[in-house]
Amino acid sequence: MSNELDPHHWAQAHADYLYAYTRARISDEELARDLVQDTFLAALEKVRSFEGRSTERTWLTSILRNKIIDQYRKKSSGLLDADVKRAEDEQADFFNADDGHWNNEPAPKHFGIDNYDPLHSKEFDHILMKCLKKLPALWMSVFTMKHLDEEQTDTICTELKLSASNYWVIIHRAKLNLRACLQKNWI
Repeated sequence: MSNELDPHHWAQAHADYLYAYTRARISDEELARDLVQDTFLAALEKVRSFEGRSTERTWLTSILRNKIIDQYRKKSSGLLDADVKRAEDEQADFFNADDGHWNNEPAPKHFGIDNYDPLHSKEFDHILMKCLKKLPALWMSVFTMKHLDEEQTDTICTELKLSASNYWVIIHRAKLNLRACLQKNWI
């Protein structure tokens, strides 16, 4: 066992951080707790393979990240057509069928978050998370990996088994739905 790892203190030192990391990516609180626990168990099983090239927290976060991606895969493979249909129906009135331009009501509006205000930022983050939870599982996974985890498109496509064109359709639709949700709940 490496001298740099201290499994006896993982929960105290890293549980809150790992849970917050997970909650930013997974909407289910119980599942988030389970993933953090699974991470600790997996780390204990792999403790001999730790090479010390990263900090203990970075190593644990990497294990957790892989567990979250596995969860994304599991959710997206069971994606119901009804979820996608509902999300697409919400976009039906966004554009004029004749010329493709925005209709007045759903057209983009200014969010008013130009100046940093910690209170507003916290409120905005809360609303953004609620809006993310309304997306179909695959759309949330793709958006989260791209914009929260800052993953490369190729990595996302490989991890979630998507074609590049499917990825771009999903990311576009997710952004449209998020924008509409934010306009409705933030502005």
